[in-house]
Amino acid sequence: MTSRRLDQITPLIEDMRALGADLLRWRTDADALHVHEKSELKTEADRRAHHRLKLAIRKLDEKMPIVSEEDAVHTDDRPGAYWLIDPIDGTASWLGKFDGFVTQAAFMEGSEPILGLIYAPALDLFYTAAKGEGAWLNGQPLPALGLQEGLSMIGNTPEPHGLCASLFAYLGGPGYVESGSLGLKLCRVADGTADLFVKDVVVRDWDLAPAKVLLDELGAELCGFDAEPFPFSGAWEKATGIIAARNRATLVSCVDAIQALKSKSGGV
Repeated sequence: MTSRRLDQITPLIEDMRALGADLLRWRTDADALHVHEKSELKTEADRRAHHRLKLAIRKLDEKMPIVSEEDAVHTDDRPGAYWLIDPIDGTASWLGKFDGFVTQAAFMEGSEPILGLIYAPALDLFYTAAKGEGAWLNGQPLPALGLQEGLSMIGNTPEPHGLCASLFAYLGGPGYVESGSLGLKLCRVADGTADLFVKDVVVRDWDLAPAKVLLDELGAELCGFDAEPFPFSGAWEKATGIIAARNRATLVSCVDAIQALKSKSGGV
């Protein structure tokens, strides 16, 4: 598949919606709830979703390479064009019967995601974006992000904690939003629900690539703590931390705040 037109991948969107319905149903399926690997929190549902999403993509192009979070081995030798998928982003939320999980996919050309699909079935939110063409939520165009009043942050706990709490206090944010998966939090910045997401964790390309297109199309920023664009090349896993910001001004304020906190405490 070389085209990035969304109207040509309608079958994949429909299949992802069907997968989402099954993910909701599987939360009462004892077999699907079985945890195969505790350290990485891999469940039978992750395996099922992996196979279902790959089959859905194969309907579009049976020869296009697919790289999945659930693959047994990930080599750094990447195809020139390929699909990058995260069958369940937010497995802990799925397993805990919280709403904050998604199934997501990005179409990659070289080191750039050009098509992003993210579906949060428990919330019935389907985000789609194509490079240079726009971004949509449930089929409706999303407006470009503008300036904001104040600063709201998003995290995965009921109250800010860790670095998020420190930044929340330092920047004087008026609001905080709780969410689940990393991919969903990026989408919530892109759609204007929150202005800033910061996490000092190891991140992987499949966590970020689908929403990166969405953020780009709406004028938001995605980078590591060094304020450099996130590189979708080299190793799949990066220990850079992650910042998603509504606009460049918010990103700069966040980076400055991280540096100030680091200087004050000797680390963040």
